[in-house]
Amino acid sequence: MADFNILNFGALGDGEHNDAPAIQQAIDACHQAGGGRVIIPAGKVFRAGTLVMKSNVELHLESGAVLQASPRVEDYTARFAVGALTGGAVDASQPGAIMLITAEHAENISFSGNGVIDGGGRFFIAERTPFIYRMQRKRPFTFFLLGCRKVNFHDVTIRDGAVWTLRLSGCSDVLIHGIRIENDLKLPNSDGIDLDRCKDVRISDCHIVSGDDCIVLKTCEETAAYGDGCENIIVSGCTLISTSIAICVGCECRSPMRNIVFDNCVIRASHRGLAVRLSEGSDVENVIFSNMIVETRLFHHGWWGSGEPINVIAVPWDAERGIGHVRNVRFNHILCRGENGVYVEGWTPNHMQDILFENVRVEIEKTSRWEGGKYDRRPCPTDWANKPEEGFLYHPIAGFLLNKARGVTLRNCEVVWGENPPEYFRHALQTYAVEDLAIENFAGESAFPDRFPAIQIEE
Repeated sequence: MADFNILNFGALGDGEHNDAPAIQQAIDACHQAGGGRVIIPAGKVFRAGTLVMKSNVELHLESGAVLQASPRVEDYTARFAVGALTGGAVDASQPGAIMLITAEHAENISFSGNGVIDGGGRFFIAERTPFIYRMQRKRPFTFFLLGCRKVNFHDVTIRDGAVWTLRLSGCSDVLIHGIRIENDLKLPNSDGIDLDRCKDVRISDCHIVSGDDCIVLKTCEETAAYGDGCENIIVSGCTLISTSIAICVGCECRSPMRNIVFDNCVIRASHRGLAVRLSEGSDVENVIFSNMIVETRLFHHGWWGSGEPINVIAVPWDAERGIGHVRNVRFNHILCRGENGVYVEGWTPNHMQDILFENVRVEIEKTSRWEGGKYDRRPCPTDWANKPEEGFLYHPIAGFLLNKARGVTLRNCEVVWGENPPEYFRHALQTYAVEDLAIENFAGESAFPDRFPAIQIEE
């Protein structure tokens, strides 16, 4: 394998100049030679704007090497219109999002080594408010790969992402192993890994800290040309911390998401643990979560979530546009500890079907200073952007709260309350309009056994 050291192409590595032109020359030369490795050498900080990867190229960062995102917007030459950064609606007339590393329809590309890719999130903070930063509108995706095949990430550390650190849209045959993503927990939209319309993806043995979703699957409107669904995804052996959701399937869902497995992960200090959140018109089906420890807590209301260890919800962004269905979701052998219980809600029972909880233990205890006694339904058909309180369901906390679903099974599940429960802690299990509910070997009392029954079932 031929190596192409970026120093030989004029890169300075002084942490000031834009080394992107020199690095791009190395990438292009490697590609034209039929493939090889582009070396980011140790001991220097290489600041760069947009880099475009090419087929059969491996970008390798030696130990001690740093590739740093430029703080200058003008250094980013690639643009793509995205809904997440344009008020939720795709606006092709806008210049679009900027990105540090991108590729389109490339094959056999890799990112490896023990060096660091610095996303430069701190450069794009408009105001360091106490709980959630206000950000500049223009900030770079660290990675944004579109329609690529045979993509590999091994061992690299990515830190301080400015927005959606590793975004893959319409990519297939992807392997992500042993990487670290270390983002600022107060920086909004600093997702770890976003799989958008991707297929045949394996993620394993990663550590992710993010100020938004650690790992999220979605099918976005603006990338419809790159794929028709998100399916055949396996995630295992990861440790995750999030100010929002650690693992999320949804909420953008313009094409089906199916055949998804999450296994052997540990989640801690997160606002939500495991979530399936359907807000648009396609379906989510065949999803398994197994062998996990989930620890959650409450944060400032600016972050979506309310301490739920498990959250499965099908509520539309826009009620007039309708919503798809959640079907066949399994939660097996999961230990939950946090400030809220499991929350399941469908738009109607028909929209939430065949949900299994088996060997799930839920421990609930008030531990933070933030207000409880509510469930977070955002995003939902209210003015939640300007009036965040409208996105909450104010309701006593249950170990399991099930609302509008069909075919829900609780097998060998348990609810345990901590000491000195607040007044809004209530039933171990509470249901509304749940059809075909099966309860097998359920254990647990209400938070106040002398005042409330363990199980409250309402039509």
